[in-house]
Amino acid sequence: MKETLPVQRFPALSETGMVEHGFILRIPGLDVKTDRESALQRLGHYHRDQLASIGSRSLRLAEQIHGDGVAAVDAGSAAKTKEVDGLVTMDPNVALGIYVADCCAVFLVDPIRRVIGLVHSGKKGTERNIVGAAIQKLRNEFHSESKDLIAVLSPCIRPPYYEVDFAQSIVAQIRAENVSKIYDDGENTGSDLERFYSYRMEKGRTGRMLAYLALRR
Repeated sequence: MKETLPVQRFPALSETGMVEHGFILRIPGLDVKTDRESALQRLGHYHRDQLASIGSRSLRLAEQIHGDGVAAVDAGSAAKTKEVDGLVTMDPNVALGIYVADCCAVFLVDPIRRVIGLVHSGKKGTERNIVGAAIQKLRNEFHSESKDLIAVLSPCIRPPYYEVDFAQSIVAQIRAENVSKIYDDGENTGSDLERFYSYRMEKGRTGRMLAYLALRR
């Protein structure tokens, strides 16, 4: 019998009825005390199995350079878009993916225009307002309106385990874009190493959670 992976889901996204989403948590018993690329290789088939459960879709990833670049992607785009930390799409044949281990994955959904975005926002990306850039991209590319957008923050590291509360800043940045439907359950990746990978608490030798988001077909 296939093992069930620990996957967190967010009620605000589920209630839209129009997206598949998840936040794949720590895989119990898997040794990931290694460098990032080796850890991702070890996690790869677990993540692929979970993505297969939402149907055949092309996974699209961001290079994640802690910047403020955002790209619109579709099934014809590269598997990994260089020099960006955010992705947006209206293609239901695509699943957006972001890896995190203390940084925040921000889910953006416009249920009216049927477009989605997924953003990697840690300390540096938050300083550059990557989430604001992603919301602007949804406006410019797909004519999304702030009043329609839903924003959900994944678990991320917060005080007292980290000196900066960048989640609080992300929420403020989203509000500054006149988005009011913002959801953050306040979970701290530094506080629970049974559920989460934490770059800070594990001194860089750890795995990554995978946030994924796709439009239902």
